[in-house]
Amino acid sequence: MNQAAKNKLWTKDFIVVSSVNFLLTLVFYLLMVTIAVFAVDEYHASTSQAGLVTGIFIIGTLIGRLFIGRFIDVIGRKRTLVIGLILFILTTALYFIHLGIGFLLFTRFLHGMMLGMASTASGTIVAQIIPNTRKGEGIGYFSMSATLATAIGPFIGLYMSQHTSFEMIFSFCLALGIICLLTSFFVYVPKLEVKAPTSVAKGFKISDFVEPKALPIAFITLAVAFCYSSVLSFINFYAMEIDLVEAASFFFIVYAGAVLVSRPFTGRLMDIKGANYVMYPAFILLAAGLLLLSQANSSFTLLVSGVLIGLGFGNMQSCTQAIAVKLTPASRMGLATSTFFIFLDAGLGFGPYLLGFVIPQTGYSTLYIILGALSLLTTILYFFLHGKKEKLAVVYNSTSA
Repeated sequence: MNQAAKNKLWTKDFIVVSSVNFLLTLVFYLLMVTIAVFAVDEYHASTSQAGLVTGIFIIGTLIGRLFIGRFIDVIGRKRTLVIGLILFILTTALYFIHLGIGFLLFTRFLHGMMLGMASTASGTIVAQIIPNTRKGEGIGYFSMSATLATAIGPFIGLYMSQHTSFEMIFSFCLALGIICLLTSFFVYVPKLEVKAPTSVAKGFKISDFVEPKALPIAFITLAVAFCYSSVLSFINFYAMEIDLVEAASFFFIVYAGAVLVSRPFTGRLMDIKGANYVMYPAFILLAAGLLLLSQANSSFTLLVSGVLIGLGFGNMQSCTQAIAVKLTPASRMGLATSTFFIFLDAGLGFGPYLLGFVIPQTGYSTLYIILGALSLLTTILYFFLHGKKEKLAVVYNSTSA
């Protein structure tokens, strides 16, 4: 195989795995915007119960990622993906069974676990099949599949909830799961010549569940995801407060557009120059976006803040994932991917709950000012946890080349 073929990014396997990731994320976001309404309409759930129905999915996803990261290379990466998708389909079918709010919570929890299992497998597979010289670029493109889903999923969910039944929504999600399973059989995953970790059969170790080398950048991911969770969860409430509801409906479309336009360049920049060239500007852009959002008084300023936040958090998300897998041996790439997503999901999932205690004291505008400052302070944390080592590595590589 010649060098050009080895460095090829857009292979059949890359496209298939990215498509699976897109559809899984689409189902996730589609249900996120509709399931609370279903709980209220079908089971007369209270507001807190409806919120739990939405959030318990993320808890399930966290647990699924936590445990599958340990066993993925024992089971096999493709086999884990296929098993995860089969179970994802089966748990999607449970939405058709109406046995009360308790059973719905149980279904959401299991569904989240299976999504965590399948998406961790897809992320691990794609990190393996991307050429080493194009890791940042490749993971940037792969992450774009999820970014697209974050814009399209809520749009489809809201449209279907207004024009069709919940049974049709669940049927649509079931069909997407089946498509994912069928396409996954066409993925070829090269075998790794690694020994199965003996710790699986022995006592408890933290390193059996998370990858220590990925932890520093995972903490950075947690911090910026915590900041972004305020936008994901409260932008509609804030928009109602400042009377910009119509503009807010386009916020995530603009956000996704900024990410889609920038990621091909930022991914390539990371591969050529190093992660710092992407991360430091991204921190500043995220902070600027949050600060502008806090002062939004027109549709224009609201949407510009969406662009800045997309350029900031959207690019940090793919860059930190690329860092996590680059720092890790191939034999523990599954754990590294799992560790990254655990911290990302923790920030996005628990952030709104914690911030819910702050908002009554500060209001939305002041909250976004505080989080803009926090994102700038995270730059310092990044420097000590990774940025300093990244700079030394780039200098060493340039001098030894």
